[in-house]
Amino acid sequence: MVLAAVLVVVAFVGVFAIAAAVIGREAHRLDAVAPRAVYVLEEAVDFVADHLPEASQARLTHDDVRRLLGWHLVQLQAKGLVPPDVVDRPQDIDDLVVVEEIGAVGYLIGKAEQAGQDVEDVDVYRVVEAHLDYLEAIGAVGPPAEDGEPPG
Repeated sequence: MVLAAVLVVVAFVGVFAIAAAVIGREAHRLDAVAPRAVYVLEEAVDFVADHLPEASQARLTHDDVRRLLGWHLVQLQAKGLVPPDVVDRPQDIDDLVVVEEIGAVGYLIGKAEQAGQDVEDVDVYRVVEAHLDYLEAIGAVGPPAEDGEPPG
């Protein structure tokens, strides 16, 4: 009887130790993995279109916004912000990458002119601003840097 009770206690302690080790290992692994920010273009288009001022909404169609967002993503990828494999990627970004709105706006204005898309410069600025807000909302980018200083 006493031997059976001791075996039950030992078994319980063993199961608890194994469970604690597995949970601890997985928690440590998940802590090192970047959070999954899922970018869905149609959601981004809706978000950006909804967050534009009325004047910009009157001038831009959803197709205009979609094209501008696509070009913006190409620019972000060129800066290394859209890695080709993002599933369970360790947080190994060592270099601070700053995305400034003015450079993005200039790039998008140039792409729109090349494509023959007639858009106002102010609308492009507002699209970039809303797109960065969307990326922050889904957790794809960090907070804005203060006064050009890296967050730290």
